[in-house]
Amino acid sequence: MRLLVVEDEIQLADALTEILKRNRYNVDTCYNGIDGYDNALTGVYDCIILDIMLPGMNGIEVLSKLRHEKISTPVLLLTAKSEIEDKINGLDTGADDYLTKPFITGELLARIRALTRRKGELVDENKLDYNGLELNKSTCTVIWNGSDVKLSLKEYQIMELLISNPHQILPKERIIEKIWGYESDVEYNNIEVYISFLRKKLASLSAPVQIKTARGMGYSLE
Repeated sequence: MRLLVVEDEIQLADALTEILKRNRYNVDTCYNGIDGYDNALTGVYDCIILDIMLPGMNGIEVLSKLRHEKISTPVLLLTAKSEIEDKINGLDTGADDYLTKPFITGELLARIRALTRRKGELVDENKLDYNGLELNKSTCTVIWNGSDVKLSLKEYQIMELLISNPHQILPKERIIEKIWGYESDVEYNNIEVYISFLRKKLASLSAPVQIKTARGMGYSLE
């Protein structure tokens, strides 16, 4: 999953980014509201962690403009203030949840999981399931019928994207945006290499799941 952190306290923003990356999220970081808004407009993120007090454009303004542009990405507001008015204002503007600084890392991760959870998709907070094929986040493995195989980080992230969008053709452009970022210069053959690795690993498990190619379009899990 791809997350956007918008936080002007550089030390905190960088610490959050590192924590999220260690938990196998793809993360982009912005240090002001204007850059955060521009990044969020791309619509490639699964969740936005947005501070209220930001230079250039405050978090409430960013949120209001995003909702006006029909960007429905879940937003978790961060604020150093504890006044109930800030929380009410944020929720009324379109935030999905809020967290008051300072906060515990475990609570932040739990709230992100809750905001990005898809109904019927999550076996538990560490696993995704597709017709019995299991993707385990904590061990970075894919499991079928009691057997498992280890995935690299990029393999895991691509597999997570495919399982989260079953039977949908994912264009190569979207895969690059989600896994490497929309400003990345990664080429299509990089994706093809990782897809080849994943196919071999699925075959080694004899799993009745295939990554199919839609020629000239992208890939789907069937």
